[in-house]
Amino acid sequence: MIVVGGENLIDYVQISAEDELPVYRAIPGGSCYNVAIAAARQGQHVSYITPISNDSLGNIIASRLEADGVKVFAPRVQEPTSLAVVSLNDRQPSYQFYRADTAERKITSQMLNEITPASIKIFHVGSIALIDGQDADLWGQKFCELGEQGVITSLDPNIRELLVKNKQQYLDRLKRMSKYANILKLSDEDLNYMVPQVSLDDAFDEICKNTAAEIIVLTMGEKGARVKKGGFSFEVSASVCDPLVDTVGAGDTFMGTVLAEINENKVSAETLSNISQNELVNIIERACKAAALNCETAGCNPPYKHEF
Repeated sequence: MIVVGGENLIDYVQISAEDELPVYRAIPGGSCYNVAIAAARQGQHVSYITPISNDSLGNIIASRLEADGVKVFAPRVQEPTSLAVVSLNDRQPSYQFYRADTAERKITSQMLNEITPASIKIFHVGSIALIDGQDADLWGQKFCELGEQGVITSLDPNIRELLVKNKQQYLDRLKRMSKYANILKLSDEDLNYMVPQVSLDDAFDEICKNTAAEIIVLTMGEKGARVKKGGFSFEVSASVCDPLVDTVGAGDTFMGTVLAEINENKVSAETLSNISQNELVNIIERACKAAALNCETAGCNPPYKHEF
């Protein structure tokens, strides 16, 4: 089973403009939440373990998970749902977040231990859940613990710079977690934030030297993806979007598809290093295709397995 932790929220995504004012649609989201949806739509057994509010917006979040077959192991709590406002400029998203004292941050070590299923094979976490606060520390601890227990661990920082108040503390947390990661995915924007003022090639090389991950993926938007695994590396071209509506959730769809493919092939932490280059190329190509299909609709809307 793929187990996903990390934020859930309501995205107010700009879909048009009328009378020079933006028009927004409320869409359940959050990077980690989106990854869970993407993997489940690929026919995988997925569970979600972050608390969800019992307010009306939380009901929307839980209902969408259940509609796509995600098992909601997360408790329902009284605190309100987190919000994000996603505005578009030339079809590229910019974000504002409202998540102080909200439901998805109300985690404890005991809760995580009690609700994490024994059948876990892959654990994924990332994005704004790791930025600051006690909840970020707890996610980091759980990630490292599961890595030590032989679970495949997947990390996607999906950095939102505007939320980071203490950059060094945040980067230190990501560095600790990367020592226990089996799969590490970064965007070119993540890399520029983590290793600034050097070329993309040099920054990628530095990250690769400082992580224990067997599979390291760098996504570069329309330039495709770069992958390093053991003694080999390769690049995969981006798939074409027709039409391109927006890029919201493209990286999450990519990540969820990678995890789905690995789980589908019954890969374990012990056998992950045995994946051949051809097998990994096929996985990344499928992830690129899924991301492109997602970009053909508004907001994060990962494709189902039968759609590609």
